[in-house]
Amino acid sequence: MRIHKKKTLENILVFKEKLLHWSQKFNDVVWLDSNPDSYRDNSKYRYYDAIMAVDAFTCIQTDYEQAFGKLKEYQTTTNDWIFGYLTYDLKNDVEDIQSNNFDGLQFPELHFFQPKKLFLFKGDTVEIRYLNCVRDDLDKDLKDIQQINESTNHHKNNDIKIKLRIRKDEYFEKINSVLNHIHRGDIYEANFCQEYYAENTIIDPLETYLKLNTISKPPFATFLKNNDKYLLSASPERYLKKDDNAIVSQPIKGTAKRSAIAEEDNKLRQELDKDDKERSENIMIVDLVRNDLAKTAKRGSVEVRELCKVHTYKQVHQMISTVVSTVEKSVHPVDVLKTTFPMGSMTGVPKISAMQIIEDIEETKRGLYSGAVGYFEPNGDFDFNVVIRSILYNETKKYVSYSVGGAITAKSDPLKEYEECLIKAKAMREVLEN
Repeated sequence: MRIHKKKTLENILVFKEKLLHWSQKFNDVVWLDSNPDSYRDNSKYRYYDAIMAVDAFTCIQTDYEQAFGKLKEYQTTTNDWIFGYLTYDLKNDVEDIQSNNFDGLQFPELHFFQPKKLFLFKGDTVEIRYLNCVRDDLDKDLKDIQQINESTNHHKNNDIKIKLRIRKDEYFEKINSVLNHIHRGDIYEANFCQEYYAENTIIDPLETYLKLNTISKPPFATFLKNNDKYLLSASPERYLKKDDNAIVSQPIKGTAKRSAIAEEDNKLRQELDKDDKERSENIMIVDLVRNDLAKTAKRGSVEVRELCKVHTYKQVHQMISTVVSTVEKSVHPVDVLKTTFPMGSMTGVPKISAMQIIEDIEETKRGLYSGAVGYFEPNGDFDFNVVIRSILYNETKKYVSYSVGGAITAKSDPLKEYEECLIKAKAMREVLEN
């Protein structure tokens, strides 16, 4: 059972930053921020503006073997709010595939926890829900949060030298290898990713997240801490949301850079909207998502609500589609995730063949990159993002990493694909290398 307390905030942005600094003393932290003042397009699918969950009361951590079955049991028996992540490599639980590539980060493959302390933001109000076992902490915690001086140095220069896991000439060779598979008819599309990394590097995770969020302001921003491992994410993409019996998926395929000149920026947006190659990428993934959702949907309930709509963010223009379905009450929420995982926007078409080819061609185990972070409510509703535009950090190993990728189709130009990767990497590189 949880006690509830509502508090109206005079300055919500100041309280949020104080709360983030206060949270750093805990080993388990999940902060989800939709940046509602910057981005309103997704408001009809958003219930909370931001959520903070800290301090594990119970948790589950496992590798990929029977991971979804273990999560299903944990979610059912806990019957409370749980927060955590699914790494991309849980594909090995769903299909007969392996992940043997280099892993510099070494995140556990699945981690969820039941927080003792929970903060839910909506408008100018925060609703605080503490487990009864820590109810006496609530007033003291609020006092401690208010007394925090959050005005630490947000703009320390990082002395970081980012390296490429795949050199530019190798990248072109690998793209041509994917194109050969497409021309042979093995696949129609594959999402090929590459890693940028730094070794023997120390960063301040919270300050890095705050800088990344300031320059990106995405609708699915995440700060996640699991002991010595951190995710600092400026994700623009929703993977899957369950609201009662309604399921919503919002895959992104199609990216264009922004311009500081309004006329040029509008032209870039219009060009993306009319780009046949980008639209065909998006439509292929929409078909894949429809097929995945159909596995748990009521007959005839899968519907494309928005097709190839261009959304604008601080860093990029993105082409997003919205696919919805309805499930029976008897369908377990974890089964909806399992039958759609990994998300189509990060794999390809057909999905299994694309994942096998990706595994052969990529140099790095994806881990949490292109996985998902989110939460379950006690009633089984959930919301998960796609982990892209993200910095990952293993504090003990002093290893920092970010990956970017793009969908390769028969119409792909290797040079344009490489340039798209640079556009997607811009915010992370700016934060790490100034």
